[in-house]
Amino acid sequence: MTVAARCTWDQANARRLERAGLTGPRNGGEAAVARVARAQCGVHAQVMSAAEWSLGARLDEVSRQSVQDALWRDHRLVKTRGPRGTVHLLAADDLPMWAGALGALPTGQDHQPAAVRMTKLQVEAVIEAIDDALRDADLTVDELTVAIAARVGDWSADRVMEAFGDRWPRWRQIEHQVTNRGVMCFGPLRGRKVTYTSPARLLPGFTPAASDVALTDLLVHYLWAYGPATPAHVAQWLSIPRPFATDMFEMAADRLEPVDLEGERAWVIADDRVFDQEPPSGLRLLPYFDAYVIGCHPRDRLFAGRAAQRALANGQAGTFPVLLVDGRVAGVWHQRKSGRRIDVTVEPLDELSAAQRRALDEEADRLAAFFGAKVSVRIGPVTVGGHA
Repeated sequence: MTVAARCTWDQANARRLERAGLTGPRNGGEAAVARVARAQCGVHAQVMSAAEWSLGARLDEVSRQSVQDALWRDHRLVKTRGPRGTVHLLAADDLPMWAGALGALPTGQDHQPAAVRMTKLQVEAVIEAIDDALRDADLTVDELTVAIAARVGDWSADRVMEAFGDRWPRWRQIEHQVTNRGVMCFGPLRGRKVTYTSPARLLPGFTPAASDVALTDLLVHYLWAYGPATPAHVAQWLSIPRPFATDMFEMAADRLEPVDLEGERAWVIADDRVFDQEPPSGLRLLPYFDAYVIGCHPRDRLFAGRAAQRALANGQAGTFPVLLVDGRVAGVWHQRKSGRRIDVTVEPLDELSAAQRRALDEEADRLAAFFGAKVSVRIGPVTVGGHA
């Protein structure tokens, strides 16, 4: 197949920014929260306040309560494990696709010691037990452990799994697999305790999509948001072997078209080869693991020059909140919350112009309004490390 179109990095980046909701008016209000999450291919939510701001940075007339309402009142969002096994907020309407696709991905090598591992029969028995236990309840991990043991035997609850300086019940080694298959997701907090529930309780009629359809739909969804892209980019995004990602592209071949991305062969959705956006412009404060910095490739173009040394951790994106200027990572930032006050420190890689400094103050004001706080902004070195 010949390459029929060409685009520059700036053209690709401008379109990605627009589709990620990082340019132009931030309209939509509360009803748009799920739409914006969908456009990003999910919102990383290991740090919940970062997930909330990832949505708030893209929408006016919303607050962190808007995100909570979308999760627990309206069920427009679902909190579960998404790409790379990490906690995400996913658009509820897309959950059948995600469950069908993630459940079909290679699970990787089992790194548990032989005495800890579960057989295939045990895995299926535990998944069936979790499905049954969560059909009518939100359960904490301890409650769920008791429920599983009552259904399949005490071996499932043996505290043999080394994790975070503790020993977890045996069944938890397949927790990612259970959520990927759409059997379990996160429920509302009970005080400070995490609960688990069944997606079917939140979304009546829910069932995972067929894996072949789901894998193709997920690839198309990613390419709409972050194309042009290659199998290597998708493999990194999903943390899967590159040959499996190549197979995904071959499965979807009739829905894709190749383009030349500054000399690299990459793919877009068929009939989606128009790149007519204005050059990237504007300033944004993006939180930890914002989907835009995770999904965009080639990474050395987004994190160009000194940005790679300052804002990546061994090549990993997202460990630092980033200052985005004209579509590129241009520094890092950190916020310190104290009561109803947020102190923001921004470390730009280059001196900001007067217009950019005004844009930074406006962005900080939006951050403060979203969290219902007052804000101060200081230009200077960020002295904390990643994940701080």
